[in-house]
Amino acid sequence: MKIAMVSEHASPLAVLGGVDAGGQNVHVAALSCALADRGHQVTVYTRRDDAELPARVALRPGVEVVHVDAGPARVVSKDSLLPYMATFAQVLAATWFVDRPDVVHGHFWMSGHAALQAVTQVQASTGGIRIPIVQTFHALGVVKRRHQGSADTSPEERAWLEPAVGRGVDQVVATCSDEAFELKSLGVPLHAISVVPCGVDVDRFRPSGAVEERGRTHRILTASRLVRRKGVGTTIAALAQLVAAGRDVELVVVGGAGTAGSDLADDPEYQRLDALARSLGVRDHVSFRGQLSQDAMPAVYRSADVVVCAPWYEPFGIVPLESMACGRPVVASQVGGLIDTVVEDATGLHVPPRDEDAVAAAIAGLLDDPARAAAYGAAGRERVESRYAWSRVAADTERVYERLVNGAAVTGPGFTTRSTTSGRASRSTRATERTAR
Repeated sequence: MKIAMVSEHASPLAVLGGVDAGGQNVHVAALSCALADRGHQVTVYTRRDDAELPARVALRPGVEVVHVDAGPARVVSKDSLLPYMATFAQVLAATWFVDRPDVVHGHFWMSGHAALQAVTQVQASTGGIRIPIVQTFHALGVVKRRHQGSADTSPEERAWLEPAVGRGVDQVVATCSDEAFELKSLGVPLHAISVVPCGVDVDRFRPSGAVEERGRTHRILTASRLVRRKGVGTTIAALAQLVAAGRDVELVVVGGAGTAGSDLADDPEYQRLDALARSLGVRDHVSFRGQLSQDAMPAVYRSADVVVCAPWYEPFGIVPLESMACGRPVVASQVGGLIDTVVEDATGLHVPPRDEDAVAAAIAGLLDDPARAAAYGAAGRERVESRYAWSRVAADTERVYERLVNGAAVTGPGFTTRSTTSGRASRSTRATERTAR
C-alpha cells in the first residue's frame, strides 16, 4: 500500500524533549518504519518549520518525509497552527491529485482536519472514490481542558473541530481503552473505533547493555517534556520526602528546551522546577539533563532503580514502555494510557495523580524490596515484547488499513475488564486490561 501519514507539527525527524516534540514524533517515525518493513511505501507530511530544510528527506528505504510549506518557515507552537491548516490541506490535495495514496493516516486533530479537507478536495476534483482516512488523536482536547482548565492554550475551535474529525474520518485508532470511551462520548460510533497502542523499539530498549554511572546509592528517573502537567514537580516533592527519611537517592530529569543540559536556563518550567528543588532543599539531589538522544536513553534507563511517570493525565505515554523494555519497574499515575500499559503489582505500581505522598511511598517500597523491583522489571520486558513491539503495532494498524481499502466494515472494539479491588488488583486479578478484538 501507499500510505500517507499526516503529522502537521510532529516531524519524525525532530529532536525529542522540547515542548512540542515527544511521543507523537516517536510514534510516527517508528510506525512508518515498521510499516515499511512490511513492504509498504510511507510518505510523512509535516509542516516546514525551518527554511533550510529540503523539500523531501528519505528517513529510510520505504519512508520519505515531505516538508509542506504552510505558514512561516520557523518553529510555531502547535496550538497556533490552525490558521495554516487550509494551506496545508491545499498542498496535500494537489499532491494526492497527482499521486493518490491508498490510505491517509492523520496524527493529532489538526492533521485530521487538514486530511479531511484534502481528501474532500481530491474527491470533488476527480469525481472519484474517496481516499480512506484513519485518525490517531494522540491527545483529546476535552481531556486536556478537564485537567488544565484556563491553562489550556488550545484554540477555541478545537472544541467542535476535533469531534467533527472523529465523526468524519473512516476509522479512529485509539491508543488505549480510556481514549476509546472518551471518543464514544464525543459521538464517534464504536464501530468506527479500533484500539491499537503505541509501541516501543524492543531492540534498542533492552535490559542488557551499557549502564550509566550513578552519583548516589539509588537513582530515580523521570523523562518527559518539561511542561507542568507531566508531574515532574510531584516527583521532586516525593524525592524530598525520601531524602528527609535519610535515603541516599538522586533524581535524574530528562527533557526540556536544551540538549544535554544546554539552554535549560531559558526554559520556564525548568526555572520553576529548579526553584522548587531549592525550596525543598534537594537541589543537589536533582540532575536536569535536558534532551537526550534515543540512542543515549537506554543506558540512562538501566541506571535507575525506579522510573517515575507521574503526569496529571497522559493520553498514552511512551516512557513507561521504554522503561519496561529496559527491565525497569515503573511507578505511574493511574490515568489514561498508563492504566493499560503499566500492570498494577506486576510491572509496576499505580498512584493517584498529583499525590507526592503516594509516589514517595511507592518508590520507597521498591527500593526496600529489590527482588520485587526486579520481578516487575522482568515482567515488564515480557509485556512489551508480547504486546508493544512495533512489529505487532504495525501489523495491527495494517489490518485496519486493509479492511478500509478492501471496503470491509471495521469491527469496533470489544472491551473486557478483569476486576480489581479498591483500585489496586490482587496478584490473581492484577492484569486490568481493556483490549480490542
